[in-house]
Amino acid sequence: MHDTPSLHRDLIDGRARLPRVGAVVAGPAPSLPWLVVDAADREVAPVSSYLRDRMLGDVSPLTCRSYGFDLLRWYRVLWALDVGWEQATEAEAAALVGWLRSARNPQRQRKQGGFRPGSVNPTTGKPLLRAGYAPATIAHNLSAVHGFYAFHMHFGRGPLLNPVPENRARRAALAHRSPIEARVQHRRGRLRPKVSVRQPRAMPDQQWDALFAQMGCARDQALLSCYVSSGARASELLGIGLGDVDWTKGQLWVISKGTRARQPVPASPQALAYLAAYLEEAGLPPDGMPVWRTRRGESRPLTYWAARRIIQRADEAIGANWTLHDLRHTAATRLARDPELTLVEVQTILRHAHITTTALYTVVGLDDLVDKLAEHYARPVQPTSWPTQYAADDIEAVFGAGQ
Repeated sequence: MHDTPSLHRDLIDGRARLPRVGAVVAGPAPSLPWLVVDAADREVAPVSSYLRDRMLGDVSPLTCRSYGFDLLRWYRVLWALDVGWEQATEAEAAALVGWLRSARNPQRQRKQGGFRPGSVNPTTGKPLLRAGYAPATIAHNLSAVHGFYAFHMHFGRGPLLNPVPENRARRAALAHRSPIEARVQHRRGRLRPKVSVRQPRAMPDQQWDALFAQMGCARDQALLSCYVSSGARASELLGIGLGDVDWTKGQLWVISKGTRARQPVPASPQALAYLAAYLEEAGLPPDGMPVWRTRRGESRPLTYWAARRIIQRADEAIGANWTLHDLRHTAATRLARDPELTLVEVQTILRHAHITTTALYTVVGLDDLVDKLAEHYARPVQPTSWPTQYAADDIEAVFGAGQ
């Protein structure tokens, strides 16, 4: 790294732009749902073979798509530096990390006059996303590139050394860690960013009421009520059909994001009442169509982006920055702080793989202590009192009570 070429340094320092060439496009078969093409719309074969292997390992198509975008960024760095993928070294990985740390994320474009990226929303107390790429995104990109080269090196292809360095001691320690042992902190591998654990943000009751008041139709009221009572993830709830609603037991059957297994989640009586009102107004969905549908034009399934826009319009009205996933955080926090529910029961409802994830919702934040702190500051200071059997002169001499 002492003799870093000038173009590498320009990328690391953010003085050079990556060419926006290539794309991630839909693939030809279920074994390859997404693929990467170059500037001439030609398939990038090394990426396709890796993504096929990932699909054979039973990852979801969305995971395949995410890895496709990570590897597209990597190839854009290689194309800009005129380096073949088989000749890539750690210098190119450093250029990728440097560019990601300094470049603006095109997904962070906002309207003029809005809150500054990275600032804190005064209504919710939630920070807005930074204009650039988050450390978790950089770490994910490095993991994808590392896995890409590990796959090809297994078959004797590519460079002799993986361009993405790793901490071998950390990998060896984690490979033999017992699941009942406490997690030990290890040094990060070189080029790896520091990824902090973010505490989940739940909506206070007043802000939930304000957000719910912005729902102008039965569908949106039912959707938010089901989200906040079930704790389901956004994509999970949007996929339920009429046969997935158990009106008797108060359950909704969803396809879990992680395992893709059909699992039940709870639904409150109020949420089911809103859902019944929505179905009475909109009519029952056709066979095979989800419950949640568009309201205008031809009846179509409600997409994640359309549901996200519902929350965004409500946010704009009340000056907030809540998201669909914050509804899951709100449900989880309410469940975790219910004294009648154990943490294991909450873990079962939320379908967390590890109870340490569920335990995050038991952490009390400063916002939750506003009322108690107000009482603390308003409480008068109690004067110091001394037992009556001691002489006042002796107490003053020993403790300086009169000073």
